[in-house]
Amino acid sequence: MSGGVLLQAVVSGLALGAVYGLVALGFTLVWSLTRVLALAHGDIVVGATLFGVVIVVGRTPVALPPSVVRSVALVVVALLLGVALAVASYVFGIRPFLDHRQRSVDVLGWVAGTATTGLAVRTALGVALPAAAYAVPDPLHLDELTGSGSVDLPGGGVVAVRTFPVLAIALAVAVLTDWFVRRSSTGRAIRAVADDVDAAELCGVPVGRVVLIAFVLAGALAAVAGILDAPGHSVAVDSGAQLGLAGAAAALLGRLGSPRGALAGGLVLGVAQQLVATADSLGPAWSTLLPIAVLVTVVAVRPGGLRAGRQVVVE
Repeated sequence: MSGGVLLQAVVSGLALGAVYGLVALGFTLVWSLTRVLALAHGDIVVGATLFGVVIVVGRTPVALPPSVVRSVALVVVALLLGVALAVASYVFGIRPFLDHRQRSVDVLGWVAGTATTGLAVRTALGVALPAAAYAVPDPLHLDELTGSGSVDLPGGGVVAVRTFPVLAIALAVAVLTDWFVRRSSTGRAIRAVADDVDAAELCGVPVGRVVLIAFVLAGALAAVAGILDAPGHSVAVDSGAQLGLAGAAAALLGRLGSPRGALAGGLVLGVAQQLVATADSLGPAWSTLLPIAVLVTVVAVRPGGLRAGRQVVVE
């Protein structure tokens, strides 16, 4: 692999990994408060975006950016749908299997509940969008703002122009989320519940409301990830499964319960996946297997890995 190709893989991998980091942030927030791995989260990412496109643009989306008004509407609708789907996954797929302390008490129940929620989102998408895949319009008009085409990197590498704004926006959202959890009063409540739910209750923290807020935040992050990721390639109704696996793997790599770790895990996984995709002896087909391999390996090496990092941002 030449130096230019290596740089290309790293730059494009960082942009992809930043999107993975946003998905992983949703996983880690939900896990910290409920000890539940939200298996439907990847479908929520894709569902929020594609349902938003259906509502705002129609059932035959195209790659051309919509008007400014429709672009704003698409972003707003996608965010609202992400929040709504995340809250619905909590109410119907997770809440029935938690105790009064909002902790998981029935593993089989929440696994079935979250998996069913994801399947329901996928089925609804299949009914609304029957084609195999769709080109999603870019509501952020990144190509128009930065100039269409690609950027030549030193050494002969080439990346799409939108790679850089996608990376910048995803990192900015992740940093803002980390600041919110660390500095805001709501974030302090989230940290308190994640650290010691009994002590939080004694201090008057409304645990149920805090958990609901965490799902709202996870849904908004899912929508942002979908808005950034979908316009870069064709999207199928079942693309959420692969994206969810990548997000879960990133969260595990970075230590479940740590927002900064989730972002770091996403960046590492994204770069690794692009390196595998550009390697002469491997290629894109192998890169799609990498998140699954990472997920299985981490759980196998650390059987308690899913319980690692019980606090949210307490380091």
